[in-house]
Amino acid sequence: MLFLFLTSTALRAAPPSILVLGDSISAAYGMDEADGWVQKLRQQLKDEQFPHQVINASISGDTTSGGLARLPAAFERHQPHILVIELGGNDGLRGLSLKKMRKNLSTMVQLCADSDCQAVILGMRIPDNYGGVYSKKFHASFAQVAEEHQVPVSPFFLEGVATDLDLMQADGIHPNEAAQQILLQNAWSLLKPLLQ
Repeated sequence: MLFLFLTSTALRAAPPSILVLGDSISAAYGMDEADGWVQKLRQQLKDEQFPHQVINASISGDTTSGGLARLPAAFERHQPHILVIELGGNDGLRGLSLKKMRKNLSTMVQLCADSDCQAVILGMRIPDNYGGVYSKKFHASFAQVAEEHQVPVSPFFLEGVATDLDLMQADGIHPNEAAQQILLQNAWSLLKPLLQ
């Protein structure tokens, strides 16, 4: 009984946490992790005196299926108050089923709600050379899931970055170090209202 009391007390005393579940964009691909937008988020929280801790559970190359498979264990381990979902880009680049992608995103958001956690979705776009219809439906998928569950969404996380070659790495897919502050602000505009 004493152990259970101490455990529950410790959980209540722990600072609130933000879990970032993403792919290479959030895993700081091609750069030092300390230069990535997630690390900048930690600094922003500190600068504005928010107590939240940030757990970065992002893996380069991950898809919505991979994120969904990892999420229950991440919830159990970290018990986050906010879940940032930055997944789907690799689903689109691989031409995977958009119906499956939407279902995965929806399930992640629902798992978050079931865990008394607030979800945030960072949407993505893919080039039109994947097919105009597929590209449009891909982009619309994030807003559709967000509307279904009434959660905040960024229509395009790379807004202000993707079309500027000076902010992209040589592969034309991944943002460089100079882009990370913009990514942070794109995410921060959704996150800050949830921190009060």
